[in-house]
Amino acid sequence: MKSFACGDVVPGCEARWVCSTDDEILFQVSAHAAAVHGLSEVSPELEQAVLATIVPVG
Repeated sequence: MKSFACGDVVPGCEARWVCSTDDEILFQVSAHAAAVHGLSEVSPELEQAVLATIVPVG
């Protein structure tokens, strides 16, 4: 399992996910970025920032 906290990339955001794979986290983050942060797409730079802050759980 892996974990990602949006606040690690967007200060003040408290959203968190625990998923089996990086791809699952990226899918959830994409939906969250659109719904909460108003982003129509996840840029390559944002994707890299997310991937860099995903941590293993356990």
